[in-house]
Amino acid sequence: MNSLHITYVGGPTMLLDFGGIRILTDPTFDPAGGEYVSGPVTLRKLSPPALLPDRLPSFDYVLLSHDHHSDNLDHAGHQSLQRAELVFTTPEGAQRLGGNAIGMDAWDSRDLRIADRTLRIFATPARHGPAGLERGAVTGFVVFFTDSPDQGLYISGDTVWYEGIAEIARRFRIQTAVLHLGAALVPEVGPFHLTMTSEEAVQAAKVFSDAIIVPTHFEGWAHFSEGKDDILRAFRTAGMEERLCWPKAGEAIEIRPSHDLRTAG
Repeated sequence: MNSLHITYVGGPTMLLDFGGIRILTDPTFDPAGGEYVSGPVTLRKLSPPALLPDRLPSFDYVLLSHDHHSDNLDHAGHQSLQRAELVFTTPEGAQRLGGNAIGMDAWDSRDLRIADRTLRIFATPARHGPAGLERGAVTGFVVFFTDSPDQGLYISGDTVWYEGIAEIARRFRIQTAVLHLGAALVPEVGPFHLTMTSEEAVQAAKVFSDAIIVPTHFEGWAHFSEGKDDILRAFRTAGMEERLCWPKAGEAIEIRPSHDLRTAG
């Protein structure tokens, strides 16, 4: 069984230690209070990161759902990319970032030989808003070792619930699903959510029926319309509250298939 430890930094940013490989997701390390202007949209950061980059252990790879929104890649986060061997993201993002960035279309995969094992990274479909109104290209990821493909780790990236998510569940055996939630709402864009609602997270939990669900990216920014209480309420109503795992900011949490969680030493 592959070990999984998650250190929650804030927003969408987590350090994942998966079978001894360290992976950073959507790096955001700027302090609280920042405003990020893009056209008519201003995103406001409310909470600081639990850890700054110099307090993080070294990491091998970055999984970046998209580079064009500051709540997924801010200024300090951008600087941290150079610490990774490779950064996996969308083809558009890789073109903008250059350097060590690798662009992947949905269902593309990359094999990484690590000691005597092979880590396989799949890019998975994601849709950042309603059909036809998406806020740019985004990607999710599925990661597993080829000698244990039934122990997959899924990171949704910024996406709403749609058929593409169900297709991921049909193709892979997911043991842990990290879901970007918060029902992000940006009035300047439109009166619709850009990331999963709590009810949509329940839908995802139903299709990833064997997975521990790790909510993330639902706090720390002003544009989230749902928080932890909404997520808890939806899962409690669905009778699935025990499926949830809430990482503690700045602490490494070990996740086990039995849902037995403990603080890592």
